[in-house]
Amino acid sequence: MNENNTTRKPRRTPAPQKATAQPRKTTRQTAPSTVRRPKQQAKEIKRTPVRIIPLGGLNEIGKNMTVFECSNDMFILDCGLAFPDADMPGVDIVIPDFTYVERNADKIRGIVITHGHEDHIGGLAYLLKKVNVPVYATRLTVGLIEGKLREQGILNQVKLNVVEPRKTVKMGCMAVEFIKVNHSIPDAVGMAIHTPAGVIVHTGDFKVDYSPIDGNIIDLARFGELGSKGVLALMADSTNAEREGCTRSERTVGESFDRLFKKAEGRRIIIATFSSNIHRVQQIINAAEHYGRKVAVSGRSMINVINTAIELGYLEVPDGLIVDIDMMNRYENERMVLITTGSQGEPMSALTRMAMNDHRKVNITPQDFIIISATPIPGNEKFVTRVVNELMKSGAEVVYEAMYEVHVSGHACQEELKLMQALTRPKFFIPVHGEYKHLKKHADLAVQMGMPQENIIIAEIGNVIESDGVTMKVVSQVPSGRILVDGLGVGDVGSIVLRDRKHLAQDGLIIIVIGIERAGNIVVAGPDIISRGFVYVRESEELFVEARELLNNTLDNCSHHEMREWNTLKGKLRDALSDYIYQKTKRSPMILPIIMEL
Repeated sequence: MNENNTTRKPRRTPAPQKATAQPRKTTRQTAPSTVRRPKQQAKEIKRTPVRIIPLGGLNEIGKNMTVFECSNDMFILDCGLAFPDADMPGVDIVIPDFTYVERNADKIRGIVITHGHEDHIGGLAYLLKKVNVPVYATRLTVGLIEGKLREQGILNQVKLNVVEPRKTVKMGCMAVEFIKVNHSIPDAVGMAIHTPAGVIVHTGDFKVDYSPIDGNIIDLARFGELGSKGVLALMADSTNAEREGCTRSERTVGESFDRLFKKAEGRRIIIATFSSNIHRVQQIINAAEHYGRKVAVSGRSMINVINTAIELGYLEVPDGLIVDIDMMNRYENERMVLITTGSQGEPMSALTRMAMNDHRKVNITPQDFIIISATPIPGNEKFVTRVVNELMKSGAEVVYEAMYEVHVSGHACQEELKLMQALTRPKFFIPVHGEYKHLKKHADLAVQMGMPQENIIIAEIGNVIESDGVTMKVVSQVPSGRILVDGLGVGDVGSIVLRDRKHLAQDGLIIIVIGIERAGNIVVAGPDIISRGFVYVRESEELFVEARELLNNTLDNCSHHEMREWNTLKGKLRDALSDYIYQKTKRSPMILPIIMEL
């Protein structure tokens, strides 16, 4: 019994077992949290950081350029230009500052391009002269880049690579996947940038067009796939972030052309549009063929783009439909359509020269029906208005109002931006491509979609945005800004030169010329005063007579030492004349003293 009891007790007594069982139960109960902790830590594990460095395209329209950097590898996305503002007299174009790229030239693995618009490829030739690396783009974009490089004489020195949508290009420890999007030019793509820290989606310029002219719809499915797997950050086009609804399809413009071609019966049709809008040109050609008209082309950029598009198969033109502009006068007005540049009222464009009766081959008459198939870019409204007024003075009928639906945007409006946000479901958001008001509005849309405010970065050019997969923040700044191109000079026009140009434009120039015998330190000629852009000299003789007397008195009062120190002498003459001129006219012309040694 006792033995049995003693043998049973251990069996009955589950104490040791309970002691071991209790921890097991505890282990089982805490197992989920124990399992979850590594998962939570896995999400929070810091990875090799990736840096995003915008060098253009933020707080401005144009010169889009972004550098992506990870470990010892870098690549560049887009390299565009911007057109000069009104406060940049004489400047032709504006490109990004390449200082940071040049300093890290040995790290750059390549340049990827989203599409062929000037604000994305216009600065490329200037960059490739400094840093020669491979360029990757879609077929039409490569064709347009070739034309740029040929003009600069470096086409044979650069390696251009054609990449199809859904293909991936290796960039060191990063990889760039091309994704089809819709825009106002064919072959536009967004980018999925695969980095050790996560996937960054860059939309490029885009809109959602369910009935595009070329039939290639934006690859929403791929954006959705990326979103389901996890997107670290979304960088999205903000140009139309202020506009509600959706952007209309390009096909609506074709329907408008059909109505307007009927209305223009018996008259010559002139259509001004963006040279790069190949879909628009295709619809003009289709309408011309339907109504039995021939097509001529005016404007260097328009001719170049159309030739490239025909050569690569992006424009379908029936044989004999396009005729040389020199042959245009051989056809009756009712049988001609002229496609031209100048939809923004650019001073040297073909349409502006026609309006000012300065075009060598086209004269505007009451028999012309003119369609401006574009919306003025902010700041260009007054130029477009001036051109419209001059065309109407010549008797032509001009169609330019929005009510005619002769233009649609190539950029996504609010509902499309929300769709992109919903598909990609990013952890962080960086609005790009737009002025501050566009970026801010796009950020507000993201907040409406549930994006935490602290996960949104409205950056500035030169910011270094760094993410390790857990956080994303601005960590430093690199050299950035704008480089002005004037003729063949790149960067030789700076703030001081611009200041002088503005000064000359606003107040004009006065030159003081004096001849001094060096040996005796005696004034033997002058002072003579030459005026340019200040006042009409013949009507201001009294002013200049008094100015000469003032200068003579100033010279008489100069000491022997001051007469030998010409810089000091110039300063005294400049100050004396400047004070006198301002007192008499309330103007401040640039005054330039010149001393000649005789």
